[in-house]
Amino acid sequence: MGIMGFLRHKAGVIIVGLIGLSIVAFLVSDAVRLGSPFWNASTNEVGEVAGESISIQEFNNKVDQNANNFKQQMGQGSLNAQMMAYVVENTWNQTVSQILLDKEVKRLGLEVSKNELNDMISGKNPDPQVVQAFGDPQTGQINRDQLNNFLTNLDKQEAGSPLREQWGNFLVSVTQNRLSQKYFNLVKSSLYVTSLEARHDYTDRNKLVNFKYVNLDYSSIPDQQAKPSDEDFETYYSNNKYRFDNKQETRSFEYVVFNASPSKADSAEVSAKIAKIANDFRVSANDSLFVSINSDTKSPIAFIRKGQLDPALDNAVFSAEPGTLVGPVFSNGSYKLAKVLAVKVGPDSVSASHILINPATEGGADKAKAKADSIKNLIQKGASFAELAAKFGTDASKDKGGDLGTFGRGAMVPAFEDAVFNGKTGDLKVITTQFGVHVIKINAQKGSSKVVKVAVVDKALATGSKTQQLAYTQATSFLSGANDSESFDELTKKSNYKKLVAQDIYPTQADLAGLDNPRELIRWAYRADQGDVSDQVFEIGDKFVVAKLTEIKAKGILPLAQVKKQIETQVIREVKAKRLLEKLNQALAGATSIDQVAQKLGKVAVPVENVVFANPVLPGLGQENKLVGAIFGSQPGKVSKAVQGEAGVYAFVVNQFSKPAPLVNTFKQKQQIAQMLGQRGPNAAFTALRDLANIKDNRVRFF
Repeated sequence: MGIMGFLRHKAGVIIVGLIGLSIVAFLVSDAVRLGSPFWNASTNEVGEVAGESISIQEFNNKVDQNANNFKQQMGQGSLNAQMMAYVVENTWNQTVSQILLDKEVKRLGLEVSKNELNDMISGKNPDPQVVQAFGDPQTGQINRDQLNNFLTNLDKQEAGSPLREQWGNFLVSVTQNRLSQKYFNLVKSSLYVTSLEARHDYTDRNKLVNFKYVNLDYSSIPDQQAKPSDEDFETYYSNNKYRFDNKQETRSFEYVVFNASPSKADSAEVSAKIAKIANDFRVSANDSLFVSINSDTKSPIAFIRKGQLDPALDNAVFSAEPGTLVGPVFSNGSYKLAKVLAVKVGPDSVSASHILINPATEGGADKAKAKADSIKNLIQKGASFAELAAKFGTDASKDKGGDLGTFGRGAMVPAFEDAVFNGKTGDLKVITTQFGVHVIKINAQKGSSKVVKVAVVDKALATGSKTQQLAYTQATSFLSGANDSESFDELTKKSNYKKLVAQDIYPTQADLAGLDNPRELIRWAYRADQGDVSDQVFEIGDKFVVAKLTEIKAKGILPLAQVKKQIETQVIREVKAKRLLEKLNQALAGATSIDQVAQKLGKVAVPVENVVFANPVLPGLGQENKLVGAIFGSQPGKVSKAVQGEAGVYAFVVNQFSKPAPLVNTFKQKQQIAQMLGQRGPNAAFTALRDLANIKDNRVRFF
C-alpha cells in the first residue's frame, strides 16, 4: 500500500506522457488539413500524420490520461468545457510531435540503450523526471533509499499490475525525453557560423549612419480620395499572394441568440423560496442536516477566519452574535444565508503530524481504531512518532515522519481541522475521517484571531421552466421561418433580432463571444455547406441559437474575392503611394540637395543620427525597413531616389557613416550567433518536419 500511496502522491509525474516533447508541441498546432470531405473519412480515425493513422480509441485513451493528470494538478474533480478543450488540444499536439519525432529518430538511428536507461534511473546523473519523482524537496537531490525501496518492491509486483503499468509509462516518458534531447543536440551541432557571417552581424549592429530625409505621409491624402480600382486590387493581390496562405480551413457563420437567462419572475420565485428557507433556518435544531437538504453548495460547518466567506456576507457575519441569521443576500448569481453558531478566538495556523491507518487493510474500522490507540500509547510512553509513522503510515506523509507542515483553516477536512485547531500544542489525538483513522500530534499553533463557526445555505438563481420554454419557442419559430439564407436575413431584420458574427472559426475552437460551450455549433458549421441554415436549435447554457454558414475558407492560397475586404486598407495605401511618389519624383527632378527637395514640397528636411541597420526605427515614425535598407546601400552626399515606406514615401541623403572598430577576434561574435541559432534550431527543425508532413486533423468530428 505504501508503494501505491507514493504513486498516487506522485501521479502528476509518474503518468505524465511525452513531457520531453511538450516544448515543441505548439509548433504543430496549425498543421491541419480540413474540409467537407473529411466527414466521409473513417469513423474511427481522429487524424493522420505523415501516413500514420491515429485511431479515436488510442487518442481518447491519451485524452483521458491527460485529463486525469490535469485534474490532479489543478486539484479539481471535473473539468469545464474550456479546460477539456485545452486538454484535447494539448494531447493532439503531443501526439503529432511524438509521431514526427519518432520517425526522425528512427530515420537517424538514434536510440536509448538498456544501460543508458538504467544510468538515467539510478546512475550518478539521474534524469530530471526521476529526481522530481524520487527527490527530497528540501535538498533537491534524489532520495536513493526511496528509489531503491521502490524498485525492490516493484520486482515483487505481478506482471500487468497497475504499478508496473504506471512505471512502464514513466520509463517511456524518460526514454522519449532523452531521444528528443539527442535529436535537438544533433540539430544544434549541425549549425555553423562562418567568420564572414560574424563580421556582417557585427557591422549591422554597430555601424552608424547620420542622414536627412523628407517624407510625404499617406495620411496627407484622405481615404475617400484614394478609391482603388479592380486593377489596384488585382495588382496588390498578385504581388502578395504569399500573405494569403490559409494554414487551416476556417468557417464563418452568423447566429441569432435567444436568451433564456432568469427573468424577473424567476428572481421573484427564488426570492420567495429563500425567504421561507430563512424562516425555517432561523429555528432549525439540526443545522448540518438543514444545510445538506436545502443548500445548493454543501459546505461543511466549521470555524472560519475573516475573509473566507463571500464578501457580501463576511463583514456582517463577523459583526454578529451567536444565533444571528445573516441574509439573504444576492451575490454571484445566488441567494445566500449564513447562521452564526459560535464565536471564539483561535489559532491562525497549525503545524501537525499524523499517522494514517487504513481500515480496509486492517479488517475494519474497529480494528483500525484499536491499532491507532495502541500507536498513541507507544508514543505517550516515549516511542518516536516519526519512526512509527514511517512503519505504520499509509499515505505519502510517512516518508517525512508523518509531518504535514503548517496549514491554515480550510486546508483539511472538518473533523481533522476541529481536532488540531481546538486542541493545544503537544496534544495527541485519535480521530476518524473519510480517509481512515488518524493518530495526530499537534506540533505548534501560530497566531491568534477571531473565528466564527457558521452554517451557509445558498440557492442559485436559475431559469424557470416558463422562461426557458418561451425562449425555446421563439427560437424554433425563427428556425421554421428561416429555412434558407435569404429568409434568415429577412426574418432577422423583420423581427429586429441582433445578428452576431463568428468570423474565421477554426475547427477546434472552444469559445465564442457570449456562448459558454459552442462545440456542437462549430461542429455543425464544419458539416454544413455555404448558405446553409442550421437544421436544429442549439441549446448552449441558458441560450438557444440558430445559425447560418456564410463562408468557407479552404486551406491554401485564398482567392482575391475572400480577402478583398481584408486588404482594402493596404490597397488604398498603394493608391496613395502612387500619387505621392509622383509628387516626390517631381520635387527630386533637378534638385541637388535634400533641402531643395524639401523646399519644393513646402517641408523641412529632418536630420537623424546614429541609426543602425539591425534596428531600422526612425524617431517618431516607427520601423521603416525599406528606407533604412536603402540608406545603408547608398553613397554619402548623393540625393536618393524616392522610396516607398510603411508610413509614407521618402527621399534622403546620407551625411556620414561611422564604422565601428575592426572586429579582430570573431570567436565571441560567432559564439553569440551560434547560441541564438541553437535556441531557434529545434523549433525550425520541427517547423520543417511539420511542413513536409501530410497532417490531417479530423478532431472536429469527435470533439
